[in-house]
Amino acid sequence: MSNRAFQLSRRRFLHHAIAGASGAALSGCGWTLAKVQTEQVAQDSSGDLHIYTWSSYIDQELVNAFREKTGINVVFDIFDSNETMLATFQAGKGSLYSIIYPSDYKVSQMIQLGLLSELERSRLDGLTNLLPRFQQSVHDPGNRYSVPVSWGTTGLLYNSEKLTDAPTDWTYLWDNKTRLTRRITLMDDVREVMGAALRSLGFSYNSTNPTEIKQAYERLQELKPTIATFTTDAWRDQILAGDLLISMCYSADAVNAMEQNKALRYVIPKSGTSIWSDTMVIPKTAPNREAAYAWISFMLQPEVAATVTERLFFATPNSAAFQQLPEALRLNVSLFPSPADIGQSEAIAPIKKPILELYDQYWTKLTSS
Repeated sequence: MSNRAFQLSRRRFLHHAIAGASGAALSGCGWTLAKVQTEQVAQDSSGDLHIYTWSSYIDQELVNAFREKTGINVVFDIFDSNETMLATFQAGKGSLYSIIYPSDYKVSQMIQLGLLSELERSRLDGLTNLLPRFQQSVHDPGNRYSVPVSWGTTGLLYNSEKLTDAPTDWTYLWDNKTRLTRRITLMDDVREVMGAALRSLGFSYNSTNPTEIKQAYERLQELKPTIATFTTDAWRDQILAGDLLISMCYSADAVNAMEQNKALRYVIPKSGTSIWSDTMVIPKTAPNREAAYAWISFMLQPEVAATVTERLFFATPNSAAFQQLPEALRLNVSLFPSPADIGQSEAIAPIKKPILELYDQYWTKLTSS
């Protein structure tokens, strides 16, 4: 996802009844640390568990529930993009963290860079709760290094009161440049933004053709005077206030925003978009590995995954948790789109270094000029 960074209080704890019920369910979850505990857990898990994540995935209620079950205190820091997260580790500043939440396409890069520990699957309780399609990943075959925690799409969130002609595809941005000037935002993510431009031209989100990639860059240069900013996060307050008309964003963030402003609508571009998942991984430098395994197992429990989805509004890949969700959430097509809605969409695939560097070169030119 993505900077899915909401301030946690601003998440309203929005429906107090739901929040209260969620807390009770988390506290009442039958899972305990004893189910994954060894003697070493008791010895090593006395320290804090430091997590590096998108803020839409953790709130104080979840932290409190985990501490109640395990006795382990959680301290979490927030990153606003996959690039920021990876730069932190490449700069040697990530050794504090025992759990991080990279998006799927970053997992493959982090594996190649030797940053991640291979998971001891026997120490994880609940892996079989994942939907079959999330038990295998093109980014991490066999899920040897990562466990999916959420999934969703990338699309356009727009103000339906100010844009009565609803956008249906990426091309809407180019077709309506004049009236959208300085009132749209694109994400601060090279693969997502270049991917959207590629799809608008009829190419794959994952094109490795240098000519197509150049055309996507030129198309974005054409749109650039219309763009207020490239951000994966800072659009929220502006679109809620009516200052922005359209923001490119992740589905989970769109659902959160729509809860706060009923004029907002989310659309999955009909020509196709990205289908993403965010994951939990343990870095090789993890100082509290035992607590990390306890956290992943806790998050795999259906009661936990379901209540967190209810409260924080992201789509769970946990099949048992999905069945526990209220019908209104299970039928929410922004969170759980139908196969027809995502028929033209693609997961962001790993790309070899020379082409990835080409993407980065164009991205630097686009965002710095």
